Amino acid sequence: MELQDVIYKKEDGVATITINRPEVYNAFRSLTVKELIWSFRDAWDDNQIGAVILTGVGEKAFCTGGDQSKKGDDSGYDGSGGLGGGIGMEIEALHHTIRNIPKPVIAAVNGYAIGGGHVLHVICDLTIAAETAIFGQTGPKVGSYDAGFGSAYLARVVGEKKAREIWYLCEKYSAEEAKEMGLVNKIVPASELMAAAEDWARKIAEKSPTAIKMLKYSFNADSANISGITQMAMGSLAMFYNTEESAEGRDAFLEKRPVDFKKFRG
Repeated sequence: MELQDVIYKKEDGVATITINRPEVYNAFRSLTVKELIWSFRDAWDDNQIGAVILTGVGEKAFCTGGDQSKKGDDSGYDGSGGLGGGIGMEIEALHHTIRNIPKPVIAAVNGYAIGGGHVLHVICDLTIAAETAIFGQTGPKVGSYDAGFGSAYLARVVGEKKAREIWYLCEKYSAEEAKEMGLVNKIVPASELMAAAEDWARKIAEKSPTAIKMLKYSFNADSANISGITQMAMGSLAMFYNTEESAEGRDAFLEKRPVDFKKFRG
């Protein structure tokens, strides 16, 4: 597959998948998601690959979620409603692929991990963050949400109270704050981020592939029920994207003005 939005390489038993849309802080569109899924599935099928690294191009952003400029009024992202529960991109399939690939996935967070990008790092098995990394949610500010893995699994990681704070307030957290709440495994200087991720990935790739696979399946088993919740969440999100309330969040973001949800409290 010829990739446009993603850089994909394999070396020494490690696959590195890099979102390549720095002009929009590595926000993803439908094509980006398709290419991410293809890359993860290629790494899945390659028996020589023992671990995967997910990161973003540049120093500013890991991923900032869905590209709001590609979100339509009534047909989801890229005007292709019907995929991924009707939101115009196969984000649910991407989440399941990252969770189910029988190889650990390490998020190397090099900047902003915001919104849907925050969800991606949460779903990864491990997270190594640059000292400059910033974490947080924006969904309720832009007329969106992830009521599946993005919230339910987040609560497993940081606890109910903290997960609710992250989603309800939509504030930003430093790498150190993220580590304190259990969102991050390790913090390193930005210049050492990829070296640290590659070191961990190679250490994993040296281990028994069957043992690692079964351990990942075991860790996933306790939260496997979230898959059903995700299906309902994506279905409801597709309907929500058809509303004026959701459009207000998107439009305010694109027009760089304060959002006004007060008119929808009636």
